[in-house]
Amino acid sequence: MSLEPRGRAALVGRNGAGKSTLMRILTGEIIADSGDRFLQPGLRVVYVPQEPVIAGDTLLDHCVAGGAVDWEAGAWLSTFELDPNKSTRGLSGGEIRRAALARAFAEHPDLLLLDEPTNHLDIFAIETLEASILESSAALLVVSHDRAFLNRVTDTCFWLAHRRVRTLDQGFVAFEAFAERVEAEEAEAARRLAKAIERETHTFYSSITARRTRNEGRARSLEALRVQRAELLRDRTRGMELVMDQGGLSGKRVAEAKGVSKRFGEKVIVEDLSIRIQRGDRLAVVGPNGAGKTTLVKILLGELAPDQGDVTLGTGLLTTYLDQARAALSETDTLWDALAPTGGDQVMVRGRPVHVAGFAKSFLFKESQLRQPVASLSGGERNRLLLARALTRAANLLVLDEPTNDLDMETLDLLEEMLAEYEGTLILVSHDRDFVDRLATSTLGLNGRGQAAESPGGWSDFIREYPDFFSRKAPPSPSKTPTESAAAPVAKRPAPKLSFKDQRRLDEAAGEMERLPAQIADLEKRLTDQALYTRDPKRFDALTRELDEIRQRLLKAEEDWLAIEERREALA
Repeated sequence: MSLEPRGRAALVGRNGAGKSTLMRILTGEIIADSGDRFLQPGLRVVYVPQEPVIAGDTLLDHCVAGGAVDWEAGAWLSTFELDPNKSTRGLSGGEIRRAALARAFAEHPDLLLLDEPTNHLDIFAIETLEASILESSAALLVVSHDRAFLNRVTDTCFWLAHRRVRTLDQGFVAFEAFAERVEAEEAEAARRLAKAIERETHTFYSSITARRTRNEGRARSLEALRVQRAELLRDRTRGMELVMDQGGLSGKRVAEAKGVSKRFGEKVIVEDLSIRIQRGDRLAVVGPNGAGKTTLVKILLGELAPDQGDVTLGTGLLTTYLDQARAALSETDTLWDALAPTGGDQVMVRGRPVHVAGFAKSFLFKESQLRQPVASLSGGERNRLLLARALTRAANLLVLDEPTNDLDMETLDLLEEMLAEYEGTLILVSHDRDFVDRLATSTLGLNGRGQAAESPGGWSDFIREYPDFFSRKAPPSPSKTPTESAAAPVAKRPAPKLSFKDQRRLDEAAGEMERLPAQIADLEKRLTDQALYTRDPKRFDALTRELDEIRQRLLKAEEDWLAIEERREALA
């Protein structure tokens, strides 16, 4: 492989393929076992690893340690919205990443190597990085899972797979079609090789000459074919299969927030937010780092109380939450402990027991890793482990907080396919614009100033509808036109109220939605008695009919409640 001046190349490959190792060979940190590495004399190479380390008392100290001029280092820190005098202690993941990138650009590299540079960055920092790369005169080699980012900044692709590097002299936008074509050609070559071995084996063992004499040439030819096929099979990567048990249906209403406000001191997270999430919705929550996306999700899940307003959760919810900090994993646990926390050698997957080793293998973990601590896993492996744990549990509400960090594109594709087929409700917090565009049916934006706006569709749809929502100048509230925002307050007529009949039914439906789920759970528990049908079939039939009736009553109550609530909002 070779990099030309000012060329911008993507290095693509699965987790574990060796992308980071190859980058470190290019920098000279690792010496290759064989082959040649050549750099133009005097070439300045700057490498930002996947887990950068920030040293020094202040961010400015860190940035000038590599030889950058003070004022230029400070300017780049400001470009990435960092205070040069900020201490290097207690930095967030996004601040660490931005400080490392600021130092890299301040050093005026001729060759810039970036390993997963978009991890922990919000969409706006990613856009700053894109602009900086496009304006730079440095050659670039970048490893990233962010398709939108790679589509914008690359003009070449290196594909590391099966211990080989293939080159595509086009940007990442053309990579997927290229990869499909190469894989189809390799599959056809493997098919022809298998047929050749089959023919040669038949000829060798059926030939009278071969039986009577030692035909060394033909034997060597057959053995060479077998070795070639063994090499091909060894290089063939195992595929993952991501499936999820949705469990039972939740109620039609999953969660509803009315007039919710939350602040921490002077920091306003959200103010007067009302939103309804219904069964089957795919809600993406977007905004800058620190805007309060994770806080809002916890409020919607009932894990955190709002300062004002009400949150009502629906019935029959089975929730699985993958947090961005991977807090569900203990560093000292082994991979086996993490997959089977209650002990034993089996996990339940979609209602059936599966051996831990076999389940781990389906997520591309080797058996030798089962007794290693979680601390030894890479970022991508930890995310795969969290996915594996999540898929052992039934869930009709799936909450994913930055799920794309550290995952390779193949795993992202599988995750996306699984989520596309998932019939439950999804709440997604992500800075991956392409991922949000592909999955979200609606997008909720938080701008960090307490304002929230919702739009049908993904990130691109949101920006088209609210182009200035995230700008530094606070835009008008999305619920008001600029004229309405600037107008003097006027006296409002009292809003029309619900009819007595509708209000009474609304109260009745709310009571049934609180009461009936407990009755359903009790009947379901009684019907799990396997001897009941044999002992008293009439009683079993009566309980079954009663369960169906109560489920229908609950469904009717939910539908009536939603319809009347919508009428009340329209009146208001």
